Amino acid sequence: MSKSKRLMELMMAVNQKRKFTVRELAQEFGVSQRTILRDLQELSELGVPLYSEVGPHGGYRILKERLLPPIAFSEEEACAIFFAIHSLRHYSSLPFEAESSSALSKFYSRMPHDTRDRMDQMKNRVDFVTPYRQAISPHLSFLLTAAIEQKFIRIDYESRQNRSNRDIQPVGIYTRQGLWYCYAYCYPNADYRVFRCDRIHSAVSSDLEPVDLREVHLENRDLKNLAGQERQDNLTVYAELTREGVQACEAEPWPEPVLHTRQDGTGWLEGNVAKKDLPYFAKFFIGLGKEAKVTQPPELLDCLGQYLADLRAQYMD
Repeated sequence: MSKSKRLMELMMAVNQKRKFTVRELAQEFGVSQRTILRDLQELSELGVPLYSEVGPHGGYRILKERLLPPIAFSEEEACAIFFAIHSLRHYSSLPFEAESSSALSKFYSRMPHDTRDRMDQMKNRVDFVTPYRQAISPHLSFLLTAAIEQKFIRIDYESRQNRSNRDIQPVGIYTRQGLWYCYAYCYPNADYRVFRCDRIHSAVSSDLEPVDLREVHLENRDLKNLAGQERQDNLTVYAELTREGVQACEAEPWPEPVLHTRQDGTGWLEGNVAKKDLPYFAKFFIGLGKEAKVTQPPELLDCLGQYLADLRAQYMD
């Protein structure tokens, strides 16, 4: 095996191992320990973050920020990745903000001149429009890590009503219209909640025992408690939608009520919502105007009527 090929395979091997010794690698690659030591030195000089530990149980570890082996991309694949990262530039906060900027710079600087010229032209002709938000969400990486590692965290959260400390176990984070949200299990409420990430003032680790949420993620989240029983304060909502109403509801992130569509483009919303959320849905349906007609529950119809009456009184005074 040539030295260059051995170094490439060695880089891939150490990336896959949590801990290894020179003897293990020498046996694996069929070379002397002295050769492996020289190879590891070269990898270190190339930027592979190796850490050596002395003692009878010592060896080598690779630090958390591992380097991936070189990957060959076609020009079109490189452009696709470049613009996938470029599309995030409108966001005021990102989970991997510094890393995204670094990756974008690496892709651009290593492209041939003609490919860079093409990218420059494409940047002026392709855009992913996202509303600019001044709100900053500095804890996105911490929230995402807690979701991946299944850990409770304690947040200082400012809702519309008050500011308080809460223990939550994040399920995941998502963005909508330039704002970031965290879907999480809220310990004080023993239920799932959605938190605006820019309203989280601080986030630290919590000592609470994690809940097993491995089967819960952003694609299957629902409004049921951990025992799988629907909440007692839920009400069934039903609303008929025009084609324009369907299009407006397609952008909404809530898991319920569920949007159903017909072949002619019309549809309906049906599902369970909590009583406390009725004012929110009343405002939402009023915003749709004639594109939606709510038929149930009576409590939501009453809420709609009261909201319209208050709105009329505001402008009639």
